[in-house]
Order: sequence, then C-alpha cells, then structure tokens
Amino acid sequence: MKPIAKLNFAAKRVSAKELREVFESSGIKRPDNIKRLGKMIKHSNLVVTAMDNGKLVGIARALTDFSWVCYVSDIAVRKEYQKRGIGKRLVAEIRKALGSNVMILLLSAPEAEKFYPKIGFERVKNAWRIPRKA
Repeated sequence: MKPIAKLNFAAKRVSAKELREVFESSGIKRPDNIKRLGKMIKHSNLVVTAMDNGKLVGIARALTDFSWVCYVSDIAVRKEYQKRGIGKRLVAEIRKALGSNVMILLLSAPEAEKFYPKIGFERVKNAWRIPRKA
C-alpha cells in the first residue's frame, strides 16, 4: 500500500464525473449515467469527501433533516485506498456534522455487510422498501 501523507476530509461538492470515477474504482454498483449521477450529488444535502492531493478518493453521500434521521446513500472509497480507515472517517465526519442526537441509517450491499459493524453500525430488522425499476 502506498502511504498517504495527508488526506483532507471536508464537505465538498464534487462533479458527476468525479463521483462516477470513485464509484467505478471502489466496486460499488451505481448507474453509469452522468445526468443521473449529477442529480444524485445535487440533491444530497450532506456530502463528505476524502481528498488526496486534490484527487477524490472517498465519498459519503447522505440525506438528512439534521434533527432526527440521516440516510447515508453511499460510502465509496477507491480500491487502492481501502482498508486504511477512510470509510470509518467519512462516517465520523457525518456524525460530527449531525451531532449525537441524529440516527444514521443505511442499506448495505451484501459484500459490504461485514464492514459496517466494525465502524459502529448495528443491524436492524424493521426496514421496508419499494425497489427501483432501473
């Protein structure tokens, strides 16, 4: 693993192209439609990024009311930066922005299910969904 001198974590807007690159590199399955990705970024009201010398290496994208609940839509870290605590730090930055009185929820891809308990999430069984068509 290449050592990281210093990562910068911040609430920063990113382009749809940058988002697509991180999604592709991380292995997360998201649409490859720039217009749709642009809407995903535009309508997220809490975005935390991890930057390495200006390069987007990780992102957490969420929707929240900043009072009761926060739904984390995506946590993605480029494969070459994984297993370095970046995902955990992205969630910590979300928690910092929200405070401790806001619940954080997310849906996990099957391949990521082992990660979330390691960073403080607990499994819940009372979730429901109406799946998307595309």
